[in-house]
Amino acid sequence: MPLIRELHVIERVNEMKLVKTDFNVVTLEDELRVDGLCRELLISFYQDRLGAGLSEQDATLLANSADFFVRDFVVGARQMNLLDAAPGVIRKFAGNWYIVNTLEPQAEELAMHLNGIREFYRFLFSHSAVGADFMEEVEKDCSDIGYYSARIVSFWEIRGDGYYAWEKEISLRQV
Repeated sequence: MPLIRELHVIERVNEMKLVKTDFNVVTLEDELRVDGLCRELLISFYQDRLGAGLSEQDATLLANSADFFVRDFVVGARQMNLLDAAPGVIRKFAGNWYIVNTLEPQAEELAMHLNGIREFYRFLFSHSAVGADFMEEVEKDCSDIGYYSARIVSFWEIRGDGYYAWEKEISLRQV
């Protein structure tokens, strides 16, 4: 990415004049537009982490983990608004979607993703882009790695039509 573009993105996010409705996804065009907005936010998050003293490698790991959650799950799979996500979105990601959409789900890898998600939402919270109640839920859901590890184990133990009971515990189905 050219340096001028990077500086523009950083200035824009540092101003943090984010409008929640800009992140609404209704049509395919919306999804593409929101994907671009999310990409800009993630680049700003990465730059912010570098500015906070993280190495390029550590900042990249955090940003990539947040990116996987934000663009693949929240926007791509769920077509949700990143800044106005429904309660339990991280739990659905970690306790179901990640497990069934990853070839070899591993608790260590999931913990890395949850750390990136937590740090990204802390970044958004520090810019008043998400509220305190949602941030509290993010902290709680990102810290529950023991539960998600058990979900991974129980997923591999599914036999016969046991998937339906497993999926029902943290369902991705629309109600």
